[in-house]
Amino acid sequence: MARYKVQIKPSAVREIETIAQIKQRRRIVARIQALAEDPRPRGCEKLSGVDRYRVRQGVYRIVYSIEDKDLIVYVVKVGHRGSVYR
Repeated sequence: MARYKVQIKPSAVREIETIAQIKQRRRIVARIQALAEDPRPRGCEKLSGVDRYRVRQGVYRIVYSIEDKDLIVYVVKVGHRGSVYR
């Protein structure tokens, strides 16, 4: 399988930086980096109504889109499970 390029929206970077626990931040970043190898890992779900996916990391969700023809994973939003979909 080809390796995808991961791009993170600047607002998603700020959302990651606001997470207080460094351990959680590291896990989220590792999960995002793993999307380069497999953009549709086990446990990911396609969101209804939009062409985006989400993957869980603890109580946080990573929302992203995939461009298969250009091999790009674009991280759109990172947030707590209660507020990430708003």
